[in-house]
Amino acid sequence: MQDHKAFQFSLTTVLYPFLFVVLIWTVYWVQIKYGYDFTDYGILPRTISGLKGIVFSPFLHGSIKHLYNNTFPLLILGTILFYFYVRQSPRVILYGILLSGFLTWIIGREAYHIGASGLIYVFSSFIFFKGIFTKYYRLVALSLLVVFLYGGLLWYVFPIDEEISWEGHLSGLITGFILAVFIRGNLPKPVKYAWEREDYDEENDPFLKHFDENGNFIEHPDQIPEEED
Repeated sequence: MQDHKAFQFSLTTVLYPFLFVVLIWTVYWVQIKYGYDFTDYGILPRTISGLKGIVFSPFLHGSIKHLYNNTFPLLILGTILFYFYVRQSPRVILYGILLSGFLTWIIGREAYHIGASGLIYVFSSFIFFKGIFTKYYRLVALSLLVVFLYGGLLWYVFPIDEEISWEGHLSGLITGFILAVFIRGNLPKPVKYAWEREDYDEENDPFLKHFDENGNFIEHPDQIPEEED
């Protein structure tokens, strides 16, 4: 069983999510400053040219509102990911971008899909399901916290807004679940007490020896003389 030392805060816990956010803001600034339009680098479903968007789309945003809405979830969920799953986080990010992008390329509408929201869904889905799968109380609590903070994201995996890539959101949700199942590592395990083990010997349990057959407490069970027949 791992204790609280399994989770250790380090500079990279915040640094990597922060650098990613700086990068997407920089790309948007270049786009506005020099009048570039990077939309063609987004995911265009079921086209060969649209495959490049699988890699580039998370770094592209169509408006300041779009970028702003993705910034804080990326910082918060990214920090949570690197804190609780530091060894798994590089694979979650890499495979999350590739797999969610590919799924979007398969199921998406005939339009350019851009933005980091798909990655946000990967993070939230992975954190939620991984915490449930581990059955470790800290990670289960973390899963419930994610539901509390970002449970509203679930609505946007449905086509409720034509301007939102619900296909990208759904792909991120599915990807996070898949990664939670297959990405393993040195994660905390739930506490297993002696009485839960298969080799548990109730008669020799030192705690139970302090109680007689009627449930009365015995302070020094080894000092009580046996009665003769």
